[in-house]
Amino acid sequence: MFASPSFGKDSEAPEKQLSLANCIEIALKNASSAKKAENNFKLQGADVLRSYGSFLPRISASAGYSPYTLSRTYSAVNNPVSDINKTTLRTVDLTLSTSLNLFNGFSDYASLQSSLSKEHAAEYNLGRALQSIVYDVTQSYFQVLLDRELYEISRENLLLAQDQLTLTERQFNVGLKSMTDRFQQQADTEQSRLSVIKAETRMNRSLLELIRRLRIDPQTKITIIPDPDELKVPVVAKPDIDSLLTVALQQRLDLKSKSLETNAAQWQIRSARAAWYPSIDLNFSLSSGGLEYLNHEYLYPPLSEQLRNTVGYSAGINLSWTIFDRFQTRYSVSAAKINHLNQQLDYEDLKNNIAIDLRQAAGEYASAFDQIATATVSFTAARSAFDAVKRKYELGAASFVELSAARATLFNAHSNLSQATYNLALQKNILDFTTGKIATQP
Repeated sequence: MFASPSFGKDSEAPEKQLSLANCIEIALKNASSAKKAENNFKLQGADVLRSYGSFLPRISASAGYSPYTLSRTYSAVNNPVSDINKTTLRTVDLTLSTSLNLFNGFSDYASLQSSLSKEHAAEYNLGRALQSIVYDVTQSYFQVLLDRELYEISRENLLLAQDQLTLTERQFNVGLKSMTDRFQQQADTEQSRLSVIKAETRMNRSLLELIRRLRIDPQTKITIIPDPDELKVPVVAKPDIDSLLTVALQQRLDLKSKSLETNAAQWQIRSARAAWYPSIDLNFSLSSGGLEYLNHEYLYPPLSEQLRNTVGYSAGINLSWTIFDRFQTRYSVSAAKINHLNQQLDYEDLKNNIAIDLRQAAGEYASAFDQIATATVSFTAARSAFDAVKRKYELGAASFVELSAARATLFNAHSNLSQATYNLALQKNILDFTTGKIATQP
């Protein structure tokens, strides 16, 4: 009649504790973009098998059985009046044929080379899709950590404001502070509370974006547990752009894929030109058949014996050559050439974009590296200044405006330090993604 005590616990949403490695593993398993790229890779593998099959003979078999056939014909044998002759019979026909193409303008060879290039390109596309997933999840993961730390900083600032409000009210009660100082401190406390609400909203939004990228149950409660080495400051402050560009041109999987797609488009030109050449096929067929009259006493052997004894063979070479196809081949060749030119343009554009993106990423990484040192010095100075102004305010030697400005400076300096720390991790991730060095395996 009554729910068991464990009912409420079972109905709660599941909770997961995730690190960056866990998030990447889940995203790689659930991401639809990776599944689509893998399916396309499998399809290209099937296309390669089809291209190999073009070099093999085509074999077909046919069989026909007619249990009853009626035919009517006129017959005039020694009779001026024609009579209708009715014939009923049973027939069986068996045919086995094969055809092997000997020459078709190297179309099969060109198609095979094009399919092989497309298969390797699809494999590189799959690898780049996995790298994109790792990059996207890493960005979202660090954004959650940053927003969570900014939320904690906002709460710490609120606690400072609340403690200061308590002290101000006590000083007001004993006549050490004016009504204006009390109201100003109340307004400052509520402003800090508003900052906490906004920071919490940003944190929850970032957490939902991470869940969206993980493609897990939206009701799942997740707790991020960062690894201490994730925010380790790298040693290199200013990377060498030339060496990074050389690495990127060698490792970027999408650039390799585009190069192979360009090569495949070039082979498609040769495949389209094959229609200008003759086609030579080797044909071979084997057939047998038999019939049995149902309304005449003809001395025919049984059908099984007829099938064994009437086996026939035929072999031949067939040559076909299209003299004029109304410019269809010319159009196919032109379309293949245009496709090859477009692929070359895409390849060059991608190379230029990689160089530009890499320079931008390297510059922003170097800037993020320098920001940490500046933010650290600023935070240390702001902390010392706030402590000094706070002591003076408590002794009545400083005004509320000075205290509020010092606390705002400390809050901004602390926030800037956290943003600079996580910004360096984000920029390092961007630099690795642009260079093509993101690992998709643990």
